[in-house]
Amino acid sequence: MDAFCSDCKRNTEVVFDHSAGDTVCSECGLVLEAHSIDETSEWRTFANESGDNDPNRVGGPSNPLLTDGGLSTVISKPNGASGDFLSSSLGRWQNRGSNPDRTLMQPFKTIATMSDRLGLVATIKDRANEIYKKVEDQKSIRGRNQDAILAACLYIACRQEDKPRTVKEICSVANGATKKEIGRAKEYIVKQMESDPDPSVPFSVNPVHAVDFLRRFCSHLGMTNQAVKAAQEAVQKSEELDIRRSPISVAAAVIYMITQLSAEKKLLRGLRSNKHLFFSVTSSIYCCCYSLYGVIIHSSNHWCADISMATGVAEGTIRNSYKDLYPYAVRLIPTWYAKEELRNLCSP
Repeated sequence: MDAFCSDCKRNTEVVFDHSAGDTVCSECGLVLEAHSIDETSEWRTFANESGDNDPNRVGGPSNPLLTDGGLSTVISKPNGASGDFLSSSLGRWQNRGSNPDRTLMQPFKTIATMSDRLGLVATIKDRANEIYKKVEDQKSIRGRNQDAILAACLYIACRQEDKPRTVKEICSVANGATKKEIGRAKEYIVKQMESDPDPSVPFSVNPVHAVDFLRRFCSHLGMTNQAVKAAQEAVQKSEELDIRRSPISVAAAVIYMITQLSAEKKLLRGLRSNKHLFFSVTSSIYCCCYSLYGVIIHSSNHWCADISMATGVAEGTIRNSYKDLYPYAVRLIPTWYAKEELRNLCSP
């Protein structure tokens, strides 16, 4: 880390003394800044070694979406029925007080839980919180399905951050909200945000492309790097064609086409075993149980079933999309991956 030293008259390397909070020039020893305050969170905890007393002295990071930055003091409930009367009374009076962020705390926790279950990064979670706060400020979601609204905010945030998730994936962590409810909530939120009187912050939802889902689907299926690269090239070429299918269906159909030309002829890591094989396709989303005896011999039907399980697309939809892509197989499949083997593609 470099900083300007007034004695050296130039930028020099500085050393930070954590014990004293001083920033010292490494060349002349001048203290450039004294008693600095570390504003980061203290993540280390030794609560398991000290009984019920958690020695953490700070809370989580500040949240700019909350009025007080999320740094207010909350009086917890006493332990057990015979808790301290004073702390119980203070907590009750605090709940009666005016807290403008009361309607935001629980939705933010729900969005964080859904994000963790889907393995999403913090930027997507923060974007979903921001979208929900803007909709909440308009006071227009009262009486609507709260779970569907929160799931729709997360779905929109994924698309805005170019990390889209399918509605089925969002629905799997949406606390009972259906795909139809999430879809309606999404359309409602987009309509409300587009009618926002503040034109300085334009609201848009990025379009979804098949390539956005492809690598993740291929990873779930345990495909080789060469097969993934070939599938990506095929999906990019498919955008030049007039294929009137959803991006997810196109991605699944391309994977179905590539796996037929793969040298390994198998999918899903560890699928070849004897009995009661459990495997997870998506992080805690799809969990399926096979009762298998003997060795599985894959056919095109097995491949289609595996791809359907990993992508969430119905087998019939995959076959219909494959039927639309089949006439363009020569244009789609890279020549370096399969040239003579194209005749091995099964007829739709």
